[in-house]
Amino acid sequence: MPDSVPASADPDRIVDRLPFLLRRNLVRRGIRAFFDARGYVEVETPCAVPTPGEEVHLKVFRTERVGPDGAIQPLWLHTSPEFAMKRIVAATGLPVYQLARVWRNAEGSHLHAHEFTMLEWYRPGATLSALMDETEALLRAVLPPVVRAGGAEIGIAPAFERLSVADAFHRYAGVDILATEGNAAALADAAGCTLRAGETWEDLFFRLMMARIEPHIGRTRPTFLTHWPASQAALARRDPADPRVALRFELYAGGIELANAFEELTDSAEQRQRFMVDRARRTELYPHEGGLDWPLDEAFLAALDSLPPCAGIALGFDRLVMLAAGTGRIADVQWLGS
Repeated sequence: MPDSVPASADPDRIVDRLPFLLRRNLVRRGIRAFFDARGYVEVETPCAVPTPGEEVHLKVFRTERVGPDGAIQPLWLHTSPEFAMKRIVAATGLPVYQLARVWRNAEGSHLHAHEFTMLEWYRPGATLSALMDETEALLRAVLPPVVRAGGAEIGIAPAFERLSVADAFHRYAGVDILATEGNAAALADAAGCTLRAGETWEDLFFRLMMARIEPHIGRTRPTFLTHWPASQAALARRDPADPRVALRFELYAGGIELANAFEELTDSAEQRQRFMVDRARRTELYPHEGGLDWPLDEAFLAALDSLPPCAGIALGFDRLVMLAAGTGRIADVQWLGS
C-alpha cells in the first residue's frame, strides 16, 4: 500500500470491521423506528453555520461561503445541532430528533474523533426524569441485554442508576461539592489533595470527577449523573428546588460518557448573559484562537422565549454503537475510521 494512502482506507481494515459497521446500520434503523413510533419528527439542519456553539473548551473547524458576487462569509462546522433544533421546536412545538454529523477540532482518542455522529432529540413537556425514562427505553431497544466495556459487563435490562453529582462526590470523594463551588482552595482541602498552579475550581472539579467519580459509576448498569452544579450547565435551567444545581444529567456506561441532557433554559435574557460569561472565559483561556470570531446566534436567542418547556439530549451515536458491537475503539464503528 503506498505511503500516501491512510491506513483507514486499507481494504483489509474495512473488511475486518465489517461486523461492527453492519451493527452500526442496525442500531441506526432501530433508533429511527423507536422515535418514529413515539411520534417524533426527524429533521435535518445545516452543518456549516455562522455560530458553531458557545461551549468554552470545544475547538471548531472554520470554512467560508463564497457568494455569486464574490462576497465571503465565514462559517464554522457545528459542534452540535442544538441551537437549530431548538428553533424548530420553538416554531412548531413538535418533538424532533436528528442523527447529525458534527465536528470538533483538536480531538482524537479511542473514544474521540474529529468528525462523528450525534443523536439529538428534544421533547416538549418532558421533565429531566421523563427524559431519563425515555433514554433507558431507547438503550433497551437497540442494545443487547448485557454489553461489555472498560473491562466490565453492564446490564441494560435492570433500572439504570440515578445519582446526583452532590451524592456522587459525597460517596466517592468525601466532599460537599456544592458548599465549595467557586472556591478551589476549599475544594482541594475538602478532597485532601494539592491544588495545582493556576488550577481553578472547575479544573479541580473535573480532575476529581475523572479520578474519583467516573471509575465507580456505570460499572454494572448505566448511571445517570444528575443535578450538576449550576456553573456546569450553560444551557439548562436551574432546579427550582435548589438553585445551586441545574437540571442536567450525563449518562455513563463502562467508563464511556454516552450522553448529556438538560431541561432546557427558555429565558433569552439569562441565556445571553451566560453566553457572554462563556465568551469572556474562552477569550481568557484561548486568546490566540479567535474565540470571538463568530457572532452570537441571535436567531436562537430570539426563539428561546417561544420555546415550550422541554428537555433535550445529545447522545454519541458512535459510542452507542461501540457498546452494541463490543469494541473499545470509535474507529472500529466508522466506515473509514482511522
